[in-house]
Amino acid sequence: MSWYGGFRPYVPVAKRRANALKKMEKLRKKGHDIKPVQIEGRKITHTFWGQAWCDHLESFSDYSNRLPRGRTYVRNGSVCHLDIEKGQISAMVSGSEIYTVQIAIKTLARKKWQAVKSRCAGQIDTLLELLQGRFSKNVMSVVTDRDTGLFPQPGEIKLTCSCPDWAVMCKHVAAVLYGVGARLDLSPELLFLLRGVDHEELISADAGVAAAVAGTTSGRKRIAQEALPDLFGIEISEDAPAAETTPAPRRPKTPSKPKKKAKVAAKGANKRATETGPHKAPVKNTSAPRKPVTQKNPPPSHGTRSVTGKGVARLRAKFGMSQSQFAKLIGVSAPTIGNWEHKSGRLGLHARSLEAWQAIKHMTKQEAWRKLDGIARK
Repeated sequence: MSWYGGFRPYVPVAKRRANALKKMEKLRKKGHDIKPVQIEGRKITHTFWGQAWCDHLESFSDYSNRLPRGRTYVRNGSVCHLDIEKGQISAMVSGSEIYTVQIAIKTLARKKWQAVKSRCAGQIDTLLELLQGRFSKNVMSVVTDRDTGLFPQPGEIKLTCSCPDWAVMCKHVAAVLYGVGARLDLSPELLFLLRGVDHEELISADAGVAAAVAGTTSGRKRIAQEALPDLFGIEISEDAPAAETTPAPRRPKTPSKPKKKAKVAAKGANKRATETGPHKAPVKNTSAPRKPVTQKNPPPSHGTRSVTGKGVARLRAKFGMSQSQFAKLIGVSAPTIGNWEHKSGRLGLHARSLEAWQAIKHMTKQEAWRKLDGIARK
């Protein structure tokens, strides 16, 4: 098929988006885990890691002239799927058609990673500070250094797109690179996954020294438990509180000698009664013996059912909601939903989160949106 002037006819954004939604829905039905990039507002990134990723790429002249072509695409929701794995970014972008983008990024060299760890040793207190980007200017300069930091060099990046554009970095690839920055806003640990390193090593590099000084047996610095759910999407299981047991009341002790005297007196009385009057029957002790006191204290049970990351993604796709919208519906943060969907196996949810899940999992799409509208009005 040929087009006038060699260019394809213009397809309005609304129509492209509708076509993309249909395509993604078909893929979901086939079992694909679709992860769209959704931007709220004009600003693409909002956190340290997302902004640092974009600033790094824009610092290279080869990229700075072509990256802006993708800003409009990522803002209007054209990046309908983006997945980050070790050394690989896979995406689908809606244009005149649905184009496939593959970006290969070399993992961080071992020597470079060791140098980053040694320069950051003892300067990052917790995982919370690391992933929220709350650390000293010295550490910030180490991890964002253009040549020796965590971000890739142009020579370590290989870009491919299925579109007919001759440019190595077309607008679809540029949109995906900005989409990575937006995804790092929600899950900054994905940068370390992409570069093939463990982010927790940055805070455990000098753990042995810290443990010796503190006199503790744990070598890794911990985050406060209440800070975990919103940052990582981790739902810590709520252990049932230890049952308070009250000891059974003790029987009052009676002196042994009076008991013997009482028994002897009783025997003497019975003997005398038998001798003087056979018609007198001995008095029997009619009091019933005490039953042993037993205390029932069964542990509480919640009757939890297994909830998986794939199940969360399927239900959100069924409702047609963004991660932030679905998070409001279930009563958690958007990063929590994002991290749930990236996890494999069963999720250990809080009781309140599990209760909210049970309440919405059988809803229709219309019922879910009505409930969300009701929450928004409150």
